[in-house]
Amino acid sequence: MVIITLQRNKCIGCNYCVELAPKQFQMSKKDGKSVLLHAQEKKGFHTLKSPDQSIYEDNIKAKEACPVKIISVKLT
Repeated sequence: MVIITLQRNKCIGCNYCVELAPKQFQMSKKDGKSVLLHAQEKKGFHTLKSPDQSIYEDNIKAKEACPVKIISVKLT
């Protein structure tokens, strides 16, 4: 299981996550911030739990590229 978490309110809209993991992230046309697709929101944290482990590498790259360090990726 891959667990990806995004603190969307701290997003600065740099677009790195979309470039590196386009299947999980896209930019909002409304406010220019990143959106974690198919995620559940709770207290400002957007979380996606996926059994597809093939998404892990791309999301690790997105996490490492994020200049404000608001993406977390775990493999369980």
